[in-house]
Amino acid sequence: MAGQSSKIRSYQFPLQILQDVFSEDILEVVLKSNLYAIQCDTNKPLNLTKKNWNNLWVQQYTCHCLDYQAPMFWNQATRVSQVADTMALNRWEFIKKSLHFNNNEVRQRENIDPLHKIRPLVTHLTSKLQTIPMSEKLAVDEQMVPFKGRNRLKQYLPAKPKKWGYKIFILAGSDGVPHNFEIYTGRVVQPPELPDVGASGNVVLRLAQPIPRQQNYKVFFDNWFTSVPLILTLAQQGIHCTGTVRSNRLPGVNLMCDVELKRTGRGSFEQKMAMVGETTLHAVKWYDNRSVSLLSNYIGAHPVTDVDRWDGKQKKIIKVPCPAVVREYNKNMGGVDLLDSLIALYRNKIRSKKWYHRLMFHFIDMTIVTAWLLYKRDCSSTGMRKEEQMRLYTFKSYIAESLCKSGKNLERREVVPVPQLLGESEEKEKRTYYTYPGP
Repeated sequence: MAGQSSKIRSYQFPLQILQDVFSEDILEVVLKSNLYAIQCDTNKPLNLTKKNWNNLWVQQYTCHCLDYQAPMFWNQATRVSQVADTMALNRWEFIKKSLHFNNNEVRQRENIDPLHKIRPLVTHLTSKLQTIPMSEKLAVDEQMVPFKGRNRLKQYLPAKPKKWGYKIFILAGSDGVPHNFEIYTGRVVQPPELPDVGASGNVVLRLAQPIPRQQNYKVFFDNWFTSVPLILTLAQQGIHCTGTVRSNRLPGVNLMCDVELKRTGRGSFEQKMAMVGETTLHAVKWYDNRSVSLLSNYIGAHPVTDVDRWDGKQKKIIKVPCPAVVREYNKNMGGVDLLDSLIALYRNKIRSKKWYHRLMFHFIDMTIVTAWLLYKRDCSSTGMRKEEQMRLYTFKSYIAESLCKSGKNLERREVVPVPQLLGESEEKEKRTYYTYPGP
């Protein structure tokens, strides 16, 4: 069956799963922060190390589970030892301020990449996501990263729960596992090896590059992406697809108007088929509470089954005929929405004035959720009951605990101040301080 890997990976620890998705190779990219700190002030080197990076992640994972702002972890009244004992507040703020993923000095004046500051991070993460075994059913949809600061990449989508922020196009499985993504930066030049089917359809073709060809994978998307050239292009690549479609993108197809379908009754539909080359296109218009049109290159209206719907006039649940293409679309289109809802449960609330930090924190949230979804996938394949599986909250807590125990992050150091300079008594002469030992 398409989408099933011949080898089933076995995960034993949450940290091991996370490192598969977000490996330590990224440390080579993060070390650009050391260069950036020197470029800002040669007298204040950052000296970021692997241990510091792990300590920073401990704070990130704990922040996911607690509704805290960063300074509260070190505050005496709200102190959290798992965070405060790994790193001093000043050190953590300095690392966050200097966190960088690319060298600003190599930035070209012409053809500037809008994502230059985080391009290595995006490249690393997409390469890792594309190695995850895909499920047979996939979906392409957009996701909003909440952000209200000043940046030309910020978008406004009034129909979204989070209306302001960065827009990301994501290819994800029906189980929510992402396999590819693209940050919206405006007009994009289509790669020469890919056909040009329009701005919205080109997004699907770019995201669908990791999908194996001629293996009957199925991709679902909404009416912003769907067009006849896109459906035909994917069919030529051996990829089945289905999407809702706008009526002005179906040239020469005259489906019943909304008034006629409504007069026919709830559950009525009309189907028209067309043969383009070797591809059969199915256009179906169905009326439920309102009408919706769908276009597919592999499935039509039949077989028709009944679905439960609430009838407001009769005050009871009734059976409504539902075409097969509608049922298939509703069942498999929600992968990106599932991923987005899981990220929103424990979204990172760390504030920063740097625009790319918001994207970095979002990617950390996404990698944690992806690791948990892979854990759930493996648990299901081994027959583990849902009651025995770790919840997302527990999964994140275990990752933070594993990083804390991976090495000794705090050392005691005795400091003996000079009484003549400090004006202190002999009894307070010797003190013990918790200090960050340095890299």
